Amino acid sequence: MTEVSSLTGRLLVATPALTDPNFDRAVVLLLDHDDEGSLGVVLNRPTPVTVGDILEPWAPLAGEPGVVFQGGPVSLDAALGVAVIPGDEGPLGWRRVHGAIGLVDLETPPELLAAALGSLRIFAGYAGWGPGQLEQELNEGAWYVVESEPGDVSCPRPETLWRAVLRRQRGELAMIATYPDDPSLN
Repeated sequence: MTEVSSLTGRLLVATPALTDPNFDRAVVLLLDHDDEGSLGVVLNRPTPVTVGDILEPWAPLAGEPGVVFQGGPVSLDAALGVAVIPGDEGPLGWRRVHGAIGLVDLETPPELLAAALGSLRIFAGYAGWGPGQLEQELNEGAWYVVESEPGDVSCPRPETLWRAVLRRQRGELAMIATYPDDPSLN
């Protein structure tokens, strides 16, 4: 088997050519990527469900807009917490993924993390790829791979994230941010 270079902590930004409606203009934060597959959450799919509706103790800690995000098409009945915690050490109940970004154990009492949290998002479900599946999609040109920034997790206007992430890239990728929602209307 070929060795997979880890993309954990990076963003997958859907190309305009990606036709899967689950990932139309999606920005996915990869939480795990190795030779056994990949797992991430879609950062820009807010739902109308508030965090308080499903995880009331975590609601005061959730960043704006304070709703649950659809993390992907897999296991929509399961919740994942992703938080940014500045500094070198994270509190009990938080596992670093990349840089200041990590996963929150939602079974942990929220008060144990409250003082350390820089931001928190709750995701219903996740995006997952089996061994080699993501690499195949990358080879087919479905995704741009770019560096993440801690603020991507807590973007207060998630509907702008796809364009914002592309706009901050260099060269041609920055131009993709201007790609129309429906090119047939041009």
